[in-house]
Amino acid sequence: MIRQKSFQTNSPKLYLVATPIGNLADITYRAIDTLKNVDVCFAEDTRVTRVLFDHYNITTRLECYQEYNKESQAQNILKYLRDGLNVAQVSDAGMPIISDPGYYVAKLAMEEGFDVVPIPGANAGLTALISSGLWPTNFTFYGFLDSKTTKRKKELESIKNHKETMIFYEAPHRISETLTDMLEVLGDRNICLARELTKKFEEFIRGKISEIIPILPELKGEMVVIVEGSKAIEDYSSIDPIKQVDDLIMAGMLKNEAIKTVAKRIGISKQDMYKNYLENKQ
Repeated sequence: MIRQKSFQTNSPKLYLVATPIGNLADITYRAIDTLKNVDVCFAEDTRVTRVLFDHYNITTRLECYQEYNKESQAQNILKYLRDGLNVAQVSDAGMPIISDPGYYVAKLAMEEGFDVVPIPGANAGLTALISSGLWPTNFTFYGFLDSKTTKRKKELESIKNHKETMIFYEAPHRISETLTDMLEVLGDRNICLARELTKKFEEFIRGKISEIIPILPELKGEMVVIVEGSKAIEDYSSIDPIKQVDDLIMAGMLKNEAIKTVAKRIGISKQDMYKNYLENKQ
């Protein structure tokens, strides 16, 4: 067990700092203060982060941390921490760790006993979700699908029955192929395509996949695709009702609520389901 109390020790820390997803004003005072006061900052693309640093007069040393050099640079980050220095890690936009290589070094730092402290802020997926018009309470963040069509379709097949709203990231040069595959595998669902979030040309396009595909050639910029969950009715008739109750309880549902849910699924009264369940458990 690792128990971290982030602000009750003076030990060196690795700060995971959220950066703007478009508009440079989308950054917190705390993030700016942290970036100014750490000893070194590791960024995906130092040229991108330099624009942010110059805008806010941040003079902290910048070093590169990307997928191709994450193993060697992770060792450099750990060395800084072992030497008693504080380190920040940022992605080009949004929250680090999400769809970038930051997880690798964060995990190593945790395993060595260093505090890994989040500095929250803007996130493209959640920004798009709350403006999508699709159900926001239960959702699955998927990030980038595979770039190869065959693998991408297999990934979509594996999640097509998920009832939660789904969040995907996609590059503009692949968006047409991706939505075409979604139409084929998931069916013609409601989606929201969000692009250029928080920038001057921010746009939300809401509608069926088939309605949006024809206009894709005119769209530019990084994109977030919010896809409604499956509405297929699940067939519970072949699954033992007692097992269904047990599975719901294992998932965290209270026993009475689980019994009520299964009774509704199979079309019997809650009282009869409760009686059957108790008899089975004796």
